[in-house]
Amino acid sequence: MYSKDGQDYFIVDAHVALWDARAENQRNIHGKQFIDCFYDYHRNLSPESEVWPYEDYLYQGGDRLMHDLFEVGHVDHAIFQPAYLGEFYNNGFGQTEEAFKLTEANPDKLTYNHFWDPRFGEQGLKQLREDAKRFNLKGVKLYTAEWHGESRGWKLDDPWSYRYLEAAQELGIRNIHIHKGPTIRPLDRDAFDVADVDKVATDFPDMNFVVEHCGLPRLEDFCWIATQEPNVHAGLAVALPFIHTRPKYFGQIIGELLYWLGEDRIQFSSDYALWTPRWLVERFVDFQIPEDLTEYAPLTTAQKKKILGLNAAAMYDIPVPEHLQLPREEPQAVAVA
Repeated sequence: MYSKDGQDYFIVDAHVALWDARAENQRNIHGKQFIDCFYDYHRNLSPESEVWPYEDYLYQGGDRLMHDLFEVGHVDHAIFQPAYLGEFYNNGFGQTEEAFKLTEANPDKLTYNHFWDPRFGEQGLKQLREDAKRFNLKGVKLYTAEWHGESRGWKLDDPWSYRYLEAAQELGIRNIHIHKGPTIRPLDRDAFDVADVDKVATDFPDMNFVVEHCGLPRLEDFCWIATQEPNVHAGLAVALPFIHTRPKYFGQIIGELLYWLGEDRIQFSSDYALWTPRWLVERFVDFQIPEDLTEYAPLTTAQKKKILGLNAAAMYDIPVPEHLQLPREEPQAVAVA
């Protein structure tokens, strides 16, 4: 729990990962390119005091994650959103077994989401059913720009993707997180395009589609889709660190999201270990939209509480202590003529 100026905030970090990008796990030059691009984002968007040494960035481990999130990071609950990247890393980038073991040991603090790739066909569908049972999945993280053999990406509305979404729906997996944001070397920019979200959101209305990184740099496209599709949500990973380097730009991002989507469909994410949550939580609680951005209303404390944790808690049925919930609106009396 984070407290400031007499207000208490329940924090859900809706996008964290444990990864291994050390040289011995890099399958080829692309593994180094990928983590180097990550590190450039980290170094260039973080306050100087929050920048990690490069070697520390290659692998964090569970002990450091628990410290950075729960001991000093103000986080009450976090959700793993792993990326596999098997073409770049011998044992995968996201560390499934370590993350899941940590989740089993700390079920009150951690939720484990997994991943799939529809290009694995029938074998992948079988694996999805096994994973859903083993991990008790409520959500998954999809990486449409991931390489597989000669393929350098896939779309949510591909026929095989529909089969996986249908299976997920049958298995009770309702929360579909999708990386739709800035490209990462060596992945292809167009494979992160948000257009395919529109169709699947329409065809699977009982699922939640959380667009991670809120479609940046295609924020306008994303907002026009999300305002029409009530089951599309925005994840703030990557967008949030601009609160430090480009506060006016961040003001435009959060202002547009609030205008188009509203306060109930935006989720706080540190994207750990790209960034650590402590400074992001503190900066967001203190943040106010710059006065010269007159088309946007000021951010309220209630809006910040929803974004920082209550929205994701509601999506994942995470218990929130009564004193950290927003006051319930009293039903209005109806006048009888």
